[in-house]
Amino acid sequence: MIEQAAIEAAGYEIMKKAAIDIPEDYLGGIKGMIDVESGDLSAFVLQSMVENWEAASEDRRPMCADTGLPRYYVKVGDKASFTGGFTGIERALRSATARATQDVPLRPNRVHPLWRSEHNNNVGINAPEIEWSFEPEADWIDVTTVHKGGLFGSDYRMLFPGDGIDGIKRFLLDTLIAFGKRGLACQPAIVGVGIGGSKDTCMVLGKQAACLRVVGDRNPDPKIAALELELKELGNNIGMGAMGFVGSSMVVDCHIEVGYTHTGGMPVSVHTFCLSSRRATARLMADGSVSYRTDPQWFTPYMRRETVEWPSQDTSLNRSA
Repeated sequence: MIEQAAIEAAGYEIMKKAAIDIPEDYLGGIKGMIDVESGDLSAFVLQSMVENWEAASEDRRPMCADTGLPRYYVKVGDKASFTGGFTGIERALRSATARATQDVPLRPNRVHPLWRSEHNNNVGINAPEIEWSFEPEADWIDVTTVHKGGLFGSDYRMLFPGDGIDGIKRFLLDTLIAFGKRGLACQPAIVGVGIGGSKDTCMVLGKQAACLRVVGDRNPDPKIAALELELKELGNNIGMGAMGFVGSSMVVDCHIEVGYTHTGGMPVSVHTFCLSSRRATARLMADGSVSYRTDPQWFTPYMRRETVEWPSQDTSLNRSA
């Protein structure tokens, strides 16, 4: 049985980890860009980023003054047993957020949209967001936190089937150029592209693609995987580098997720995960043990199922990570 108190403790711990410790996959991607960056100022910024992360790790302070909008992604196994029910999980994570805001500390960014009132703890109406998914034949709960900036770095466009792949490329380039020129993203970034679904699903898929997949991960569809690499190359050839300076390091990686959509349209969303790429995951097992990692492992075969039924899941997903 997974105790509600253990869920709160794990939520609190991943809040600290996400705010302070840069994921190794993203750090490796940035370090790999330094040597090939063509712009002097952009290369300087990249090196400064690495030094900033090292200082944050040593001092145990958040790597960025703006700690974004903390949110959670919770994956519950069909066979998981836990106290307090699903509302108990929500209560535990809201409490963990409030405590972490004071202790880490996180910047209390959440305010009422109209009255600008706040509780000084990143908790409020519909905050923090908690998105749910489920996993067959698993007896664990995965809790992932993502601290993503809540101001810019996202865009949406309704394309049509006739626009095709070229239309997606054009929209991506338009978006990245606008982000770079207007300072609407902190690049280099992991770029997530959502294609299909309804408008809200398209936006969700794009954000999850940016925030919940690691650098170097490829979509299991070979054609989509090839498109991911092509879009990454395009993004790094628009003449912009780190923080908008001249260079060639706009995109650390590009991830695409798709959803079946209306026959008459092809909605597309673009999201950039900022240069902090703050994410951390805890897996809570039935025996009370907890393990931590930076790969959320969100997009399982079950998540990408196509038909009414789906094949048995990879048993490796049911082991402690």
